[in-house]
Amino acid sequence: MIGRLSGILIEKQPPELVLDVQGVGYELSAPMSTFVNLPALNEAVSLYTHLVVREDAQLLYGFATTRERLLFRSLLKVNGVGAKLALTILSGSDVDTFARSVQEGDTASLTRLPGVGKKTAERLIIEMRDRLKEVGSAMGLDTSVTQAMPSSSGARNEATEALVALGYKAAEADKMIRSINADGMTTEQLIRQALQRS
Repeated sequence: MIGRLSGILIEKQPPELVLDVQGVGYELSAPMSTFVNLPALNEAVSLYTHLVVREDAQLLYGFATTRERLLFRSLLKVNGVGAKLALTILSGSDVDTFARSVQEGDTASLTRLPGVGKKTAERLIIEMRDRLKEVGSAMGLDTSVTQAMPSSSGARNEATEALVALGYKAAEADKMIRSINADGMTTEQLIRQALQRS
């Protein structure tokens, strides 16, 4: 199992990034909560990782904190929640907000997350309540990566593509991004705003 990678960030196109570790480029998928804290390209970064081995692929997921990875792993144990949906949940909600929604039985806030319908929200509340208690002390850990630098002027297009990759329809993603005043915003900031408004 690959638990952590430290290297140079050579590509980032939400939700994908490539980390160069001593000449080997590792492709990772990461939630927006991690993307907003990534450094600029060609700078050093360390990410906690989780490897998913499927019959047709080996997929690596990266997280800025152990809390995010722990929640991701807990979400994978929920019936009907795969890695893509777990990543989307983490992109649309931080760990504390998600935990609060589960503990309070707040299906309304959970159904605002892309890909989470009423039944899935109810399942998350039922199955995650006990898991959140089990990992409560570990959830207190927090290790952040360095702050991101502003990205290129194509932030709108990149943000729209990232939302499509997270499961939104192209027209819906485009409308979400157009509704935001993007002046001076990075791709990651645009995506975060769009997810918070949805």
